[in-house]
Amino acid sequence: MIASPSPYLAGRDRYERRMDGWTDNTHDDAFTHTVRLADDDRAIEMRAVCTASPTYELREASARVVAGTQAGTDVPGLARIGGARMVGGFTRRLAEVAGEGPVAALVVDAGVEIARLARQVGRVPAARVAGVMAGGARAFWALDREAWVDLPDSCFTYSAAGEGLLAERAVTSPMSTAFYSPGPGARRIFVRRKLARLVRTGPRLDLFHAMHDEVHGFDVHYEIDLEREVIAAAHSVTSRLPYRGICDEPQRRIDAMVGQVVDAGLRKRIQTVLGGEAGCAQLYDLTADLLKLCTLP
Repeated sequence: MIASPSPYLAGRDRYERRMDGWTDNTHDDAFTHTVRLADDDRAIEMRAVCTASPTYELREASARVVAGTQAGTDVPGLARIGGARMVGGFTRRLAEVAGEGPVAALVVDAGVEIARLARQVGRVPAARVAGVMAGGARAFWALDREAWVDLPDSCFTYSAAGEGLLAERAVTSPMSTAFYSPGPGARRIFVRRKLARLVRTGPRLDLFHAMHDEVHGFDVHYEIDLEREVIAAAHSVTSRLPYRGICDEPQRRIDAMVGQVVDAGLRKRIQTVLGGEAGCAQLYDLTADLLKLCTLP
C-alpha cells in the first residue's frame, strides 16, 4: 500500500494548485509570458521575455513571491538564466538557478508553464497569415507545422495519420490569426488557466487536472487504489480541441491508464501510453504534472 501518496498531502486530505498564464506582445521580436502559480501555502508570479519558434530563447526572467510567509520578496538566481533555450535540459537549468525549497519548486514549475506558453504564439509574417481564415482548419494545420519547428510528428494531430483525416472528415478549429501574427503591443494574446487537485479518501487518491484556454479545454481525472497501487479509473472530458475531428482520436488512449501500476517507472511509461506521435501532448503533460505531485514507490 502507498502510505504517503504525496508530500503535498502531509497533514491534510486535499491539495490544490492553480495556474494563470498569459502572453503579451511587448517587443518587436519577443513576447512577455506571465505565470501566476499558487497552492494552499504560497504563490509566485514569474515573468519572462522569450523569443518564439524556432529559437525559444529566454532572454530575461524574474519572479516574486506574492503570498505565503515570504510574500513580497524576489526570487534570487533567475538573472542567471538569461540566454537559455526552452528546449531539452531547460527544466534542469531552471532547477539549478532556482535553488531549493518549496518556493524554488514553484519557480521551476512556473518556468515550465512559460515554455509551454511560448509554443502557443508565433511570429509569422502578416502576408503569410492573410487569407488563412478562408482556408479553414486545413490552412491553419499547415501553418502550424510551418510556424512551430517542434510540431511535426510531435503528436497524432501533426502526424501523417492526422493529416489524412483532414481529407476524410469535417474538421473544425478555434484558431485565431492573433496567435500567429499579433498586432504591436497586443495584450493577453493567449490566456490559459489550470487547476490541479489531489484528494485522498481512505484507500483512494483522486487526481484532477483541468486546463482551459482559447484552444484547449481538458478535464482529466484519475483514481488510484492505494492498497493495490494501481490506477483504478481514468477519464478525460475535452470541451475544446485545436482540431475537432483529429485531436479527438488520441484522447481514447487514456483508457490504457487503467490497471497501470503506480510505481517509479510510471512517469516514463506514460510517454508511450499517452504521448508520442500516436498520442496527445496535452493529455501527456496534464498527466505527467499530476504524477509529479505524487509519491511513487
